[in-house]
Amino acid sequence: MSLAKILKPDELTPINFEPPRTGWMNTPVEFRPGTWCYSAAPKNLKYLDLPNPREWQPSDADWKLPANWKEIILEGFKERLEKYRSFRLFMDICVRCGACADKCHFFIGSGDPKNMPVLRAELLRSIYRRYFTTSGKIMGKLGGARELTVDVLKEWFYYFYQCTACRRCSVFCPYGIDQAEITMIGRELLNLVGCNINWIIEPAANCLRTGNHLGLQPHAIKDMMDFFADDIEDRTGIRVEIPINKKGAEILFVTPSGDLFADPGTFTCMGYLMLFHEIGLNYTWSTYASEGGNFGLFSSHELMKRLNAKIYDEARRLGVKWILGGECGHMWRVLHQYMDTMNGPADFLAEPVSPLTGTKFENARSTKMVHITEFTADLIRHNQLQLDPSRNDHLKVTFHDSCNPSRAMGLFEEPRYVIKKVCNHFYEMPENTIREQTFCCGGGAGLGTDENMEMRMRGGFPRANAVKFVQEKHGVNRLACICAIDRATLHSLMEYWVPGVEVTGVHEMVANALVMKGEKERTTDLRGQPLQKMEGSEDV
Repeated sequence: MSLAKILKPDELTPINFEPPRTGWMNTPVEFRPGTWCYSAAPKNLKYLDLPNPREWQPSDADWKLPANWKEIILEGFKERLEKYRSFRLFMDICVRCGACADKCHFFIGSGDPKNMPVLRAELLRSIYRRYFTTSGKIMGKLGGARELTVDVLKEWFYYFYQCTACRRCSVFCPYGIDQAEITMIGRELLNLVGCNINWIIEPAANCLRTGNHLGLQPHAIKDMMDFFADDIEDRTGIRVEIPINKKGAEILFVTPSGDLFADPGTFTCMGYLMLFHEIGLNYTWSTYASEGGNFGLFSSHELMKRLNAKIYDEARRLGVKWILGGECGHMWRVLHQYMDTMNGPADFLAEPVSPLTGTKFENARSTKMVHITEFTADLIRHNQLQLDPSRNDHLKVTFHDSCNPSRAMGLFEEPRYVIKKVCNHFYEMPENTIREQTFCCGGGAGLGTDENMEMRMRGGFPRANAVKFVQEKHGVNRLACICAIDRATLHSLMEYWVPGVEVTGVHEMVANALVMKGEKERTTDLRGQPLQKMEGSEDV
């Protein structure tokens, strides 16, 4: 569904911030087309062994819930309160100060009060108070408690799938409440009765079945790699070798499967191949662990754990020393925040050390997995790469801090360092829209599908507005990021809100600037666009 056929940008921009006249507990959900996601297909639920597979859609009056759905939800609620101390803490400590209210991109873009993080969390807290606190059981609505009904369940579904778990609100919360954890628990409870979305469940099922979200078979992966090698040879005159399922390699490289199949991620993937060839890296790809992303992060802790395990299983099978990961968002939040307690420690692997510079990546001592921008930044610092940044002079670049590797992982400076070394024209967006305060793409956490395009464009509006600022001030024409979901969703966002700005991965620009030994004269970038010096701009 194309949003351009429904609403023009100037029609979407007017936002009514006047709250409804009815109280929030008495304001029912309206499943308006363009603002919600399709339900999971029964075959995918069955493959993942998830409950209540059936044909239904959120817009249906009857959701075909189990007869004992209420007992299932409340028991699941109780289990999670006992298992996760942080969840019970988040249910208890919010004072509803409103510091987070205007920090959510979905509230800014929609004006819907229930998209304020404090009120979105209240959707769960009201049930918590009613069934798990003495005051709520006695005082009812006066104590902020309410009954669990089908309408409440529908409300959960609508709003917990309008949260990208970006955690921007947590930066401003004086108590450090993590809305992403609340959203994850909300979705887990919905999963218990089979209320989930296909854009999350199908990729997860594909990943368990084939090793990647797209369901690519091993021969398809090899064919795509061969196509990349052809394109690289056409641009540079050099044929790169691409090791696949190589036992005894020093490093296992894992990247999102989207980089194998869809532009502009394919250019980023070609950048990896050129870099590894140039430095002579002893590494391998895997057709089993052919997915860095982890859609379990968007649905449940258990599924997250199952999907993450395949990377380490393959590292053990191939006998590598450590793991190098590509430009992905949620792969890095899972690795950085959850892997040790869910799957680790990975004590069968070695502490990562760069084979070229000898640098020990001590931050990866436990997970044994290094981010590609850390690796490349280290190579550049030690003068291991010959770079010609003028080859990117046709680009005026700004950088989007992808929520998971930035706010959740603290990866702020490495990608900027790399960009500034391979690009002469770099411009930052406004300070309150980057680094810890970065705005989300509006399509993360499994919401990057077409049926909810209006909500994606509304949620992505704050990010697009910041890009528009540097476009108008500096002539920016390229938006860089280090996340496959961003590379996919930001394309539509730019096309809608900021025409003329294209999306790129950082390592696509690295490949453009990389001077390879024995290469022919480079006249185009990886996209086939002519290289030309852009006059009248300076480094920023």
